[in-house]
Formats: sequence, C-alpha cells, structure tokens
Amino acid sequence: MHEREVVLTKREVEARLVPSGTEIMIPADTFVTITQALGGTFTVAVNGNLARIEGKDAPALGKEPPVSSFETPADGTVNENQVWEALRNCYDPEIPVNVVDLGLIYECHVENGTEEGNRIRILMTLTAAGCGMGPVITDDVKRKLEDVPNVDKVQVDLTFDPPWSNDMLSDEAKLELGML
Repeated sequence: MHEREVVLTKREVEARLVPSGTEIMIPADTFVTITQALGGTFTVAVNGNLARIEGKDAPALGKEPPVSSFETPADGTVNENQVWEALRNCYDPEIPVNVVDLGLIYECHVENGTEEGNRIRILMTLTAAGCGMGPVITDDVKRKLEDVPNVDKVQVDLTFDPPWSNDMLSDEAKLELGML
C-alpha cells in the first residue's frame, strides 16, 4: 500500500511508537492515517507520531488480519523458499522495504531434522544500532518464520558487525527509495 488512508479505530489498540518502540494504546474512535500497510503490519500517523500496529490487530483498523498461504511440505522439512518469502514480508515500519532488500539479513540457516526438530537460525542487523524498533523488527522476523510450515524453533541473533550501510541495499530497494 502506498496511498495514505484515514480510518477511525474500531476499538482500543496497542501500538509502538516509531522509532522509539515505546508501547502506547490508541483509544477507540481515534482518527489515524495508515501510512504503510506491508507484510501484514500497519504504520499509522496518530497525534503527530508514527506508530506500528501488528497484523493481529488489523480489525481495530477495519482491516482483515493476515492469513498464511504456505503449503505444508509433505516430507516434514522446512522449505527454504518459504523461509525467504516470510523474511520478505518483514518490513521496517518507517521504510517501505523488506528486511531482505534492506540488506539486514546477514545469514539464514535452515536445519532440518536436528535434535530440536527443524530449526531456522538468522543473523541480522539494523539500519542503526540505537534503533528503538530493533526488538519489534526482530520479533516480527521470529514470528513470521515460526508461521512457516514444519518449523519447530527459530533463533534470531542481532549483530552490528559489520555495521549496516546503504551499500547493502538491493537494487529493488534503491529503486523504491529513489536512490537509482
């Protein structure tokens, strides 16, 4: 979604201020402007601030919650293509680009049939070390990967070595951000 949409909240809804990550409650019957609706989450402008609302709370905005569309592999393994598709549905709340195209994913390991079952290990970074939304973004990555069929365990580790830079953006991200 690239067009802004003004909606009236249908009920009280939890949100996190961007970029601090501070939890807030937006009261019912509050006008908010949806500025970004990507990957099943919503960034809204409310009272002069940006805030992120999780997909499970979409009905508070009069929207449908996201539904998983992955087919379950019959062999009981994790499909790596589904893992990357899930990662491409994780968005920075301020930037309309997913974490893969932003260059935030440094490593992705899918391990089928371990003692702990089928595992996914992610090593990622953030665009800024002091980003208050870091825990929100990493939780979003973990939650979306847990929804991939046959996944038993997800581990997301954060690193700032090497530090993120614009050079890590994919060409698609650069195009979206007007850098090409």
